[in-house]
Amino acid sequence: MKIVLACVAGLSTTMMMDSMKDVIKNSKKLDSDSFELMAIPVEQLQSEIEGTDVVLLGPQVSYKSEFVKSITEPLNIPFIVINKDVYGSMDGATVVKEALIAKRKQEMKSNS
Repeated sequence: MKIVLACVAGLSTTMMMDSMKDVIKNSKKLDSDSFELMAIPVEQLQSEIEGTDVVLLGPQVSYKSEFVKSITEPLNIPFIVINKDVYGSMDGATVVKEALIAKRKQEMKSNS
């Protein structure tokens, strides 16, 4: 599962990405080999979107939601704006869970 985290310059999202990787690595249910996480500036999303399952948008760039939607929607890729409190606490577990739920919802929508 490819998850792309998009923000301004990729700095704080790299910290979130590391938190998410720790959660996945320490999980008894998730296989870290089946996850690919990438932190990028939101402007690079168009060039990195191929093969992406979920896009996570940092709260500091939530104003770019329409831009992200214009890229993800035609490809049926879900995107989530990470809650600012979850982001501020670097709660990787919650973000991983939200990404998995978004992917599952998109799969169910596509199958119906």
